[in-house]
Amino acid sequence: MSKKKNPTFIIMKRELAAYFTSPIAYIVTGLFLIITGILFFNTFFLYERAELRQYFGLLPVLFSFFVPALTMRIFAEESRVGSIETLMTLPVTEVNVVLGKYLAAFITTLAMIAPTLLYIIPAEVFGTPDYGPVVGGYLGAIFLCASYSAIGLFASSVTKNQIVAFFTGFIICIALTMVDSFLVFLPASIVSFFSFISANHHFNSITRGILDTRDLIYFVSLTALFITITVKIQQQAKK
Repeated sequence: MSKKKNPTFIIMKRELAAYFTSPIAYIVTGLFLIITGILFFNTFFLYERAELRQYFGLLPVLFSFFVPALTMRIFAEESRVGSIETLMTLPVTEVNVVLGKYLAAFITTLAMIAPTLLYIIPAEVFGTPDYGPVVGGYLGAIFLCASYSAIGLFASSVTKNQIVAFFTGFIICIALTMVDSFLVFLPASIVSFFSFISANHHFNSITRGILDTRDLIYFVSLTALFITITVKIQQQAKK
């Protein structure tokens, strides 16, 4: 079956068109670039260091806020106006709908971070960046986008209210980001478990420029888990 006739890709294109013909994607992306620009150029001018370490260091926290902001409408708005029921009456499956919407959300988050690649230019001109961590940082950002997009998709599928969807996604994402910040107070036997479920821990591992299969498995599993749950929610809603 060609991509042109595949319902998943049709829904993905429909969602991408909805994203980029509304102000939401532009507002969220603009705010993201302003904040990341401040982080990068603050290091650049105040500390006279041409590097992206601070940018990557705060990226999981920023994604916890901005990715749910991008995904909050993807199911919630259609549920509110009732168009999701119309969509489900078409010759598509719940898997088609969820995957199509997920791919659109994922691509939109990648479009949000793509302009930050320009930060490499002043880092190269005025410094000597280590490209291992830079490549690792952007690779980790892609995996983080994939996982947090799936979480945002799930959050939007459980409510008709976009604000509730945003805060649900934000709470889950920030919990996965910050859980390893409190490990010093826990017994050693528990630390390994919380380190494993921490998205920040696995992201930081990738940003060091070393690919560990455990980190890849973590992000793939987290993404698959929330996509699967979202499919189950849509299947239950159809009954």
